[in-house]
Amino acid sequence: MKKWIIISIVVLFALGVGLVSVYLNATKPLRVAEDKSIELVKEKLDLSNFSDFNVYNGESTYYVMTAENQNDEQVYVWVSENGNEIITKQMDSGLNKEEAVNTVYANRAPKEIITVRLGITEIQKTKRPAWEIYYRTENGLLNYYYVDFETGEKLRAIDNF
Repeated sequence: MKKWIIISIVVLFALGVGLVSVYLNATKPLRVAEDKSIELVKEKLDLSNFSDFNVYNGESTYYVMTAENQNDEQVYVWVSENGNEIITKQMDSGLNKEEAVNTVYANRAPKEIITVRLGITEIQKTKRPAWEIYYRTENGLLNYYYVDFETGEKLRAIDNF
């Protein structure tokens, strides 16, 4: 009986170590992208206290995060995947997450908001910071709605009927 308990403990421990290893390997590219993006922004801009790192895959890939400028004001930072472009906007210069979601509710009838995230949307060859709202309709269909970060206007919608 003791033998089975010891074997079970060893197997569970090995399984736990294996799962942790798989998780760390799966998330490593994201951590590397975050570290490189922050390092690049620190080299070019006077920002600190980085947080809320996300990857946005739209027409192009951007790394989006929050930071503080030299006046301790909260800013959003968008870094292109190749690092050639960095865009910053003060948080209070545009819509917040809740206001962006309210724009969707004013124009559509979502059953459930699935995700809301910042990204860059290309409209008429112009890159614009935007909120991407991913939602489900009453019919269970998935849709996207893009709201301009600065103006609150609808940039585009991807509707499934």
